[in-house]
Amino acid sequence: MARLPRLTVAGHVHHVIHRGNNRQVVFASAENRLFFLGLLDQYARALDVAVHGYVLMNDHFHLLLTPGTPEGVTQLMQAIGRRYVRYFNALQGRSGTLWEGRFRSTVLEAATQVLPCMAYMDLNPVRAGLVAQPQDFAWSSYLHYAGLKPDKRLTPPAPYWDLGNTPFAREAAYCSFVQSGIGPQQVQALTFATLQGWALGSDAFLSQLEELVPRRVRLSKAGRPARTA
Repeated sequence: MARLPRLTVAGHVHHVIHRGNNRQVVFASAENRLFFLGLLDQYARALDVAVHGYVLMNDHFHLLLTPGTPEGVTQLMQAIGRRYVRYFNALQGRSGTLWEGRFRSTVLEAATQVLPCMAYMDLNPVRAGLVAQPQDFAWSSYLHYAGLKPDKRLTPPAPYWDLGNTPFAREAAYCSFVQSGIGPQQVQALTFATLQGWALGSDAFLSQLEELVPRRVRLSKAGRPARTA
């Protein structure tokens, strides 16, 4: 079966995952991560892509993005990927590919999926056993949204603003939301949608997306289509 075109929609939130080839380390030091974040800021501004969140694990990373153009996410990932590979290979004295094929991504319904996705990302280091609490991990956007370390690279998504009328209220509400965690079904849904390239949200949201893009946005139900009268 032919691979579907990548699902990207201007003005909608995208969750992106990119892994190291064969799960190899892609961030070997704090300097590596700082260089990557510098590239992210540089190219996101140049390509009109809002960066809402990130987490930089050892062998992969997650981003939460809203592109201003249909090509924005792809252009951003290509620009960062090429530049970072040259930097990392030169530093490590290696050559060849660093990434595991294409990056994976999904389009999220802002009202229902963005905050769970942010928590999913922020809790990734906890699930991996790297830290006990999300605030103990230095390389995610949690510190910004918890009010612990401002990050000018970030643009809060609309659902974050809805958490409270003051910065303190929003920060406290977000910390509480993350500490409450997200269930295994939500983790599975976010992971599956992103790795497979299907949009994630309500039926109404998915139907709306189908009017905007020329490809399927959701997994077809098993079985033959129902007969029409």
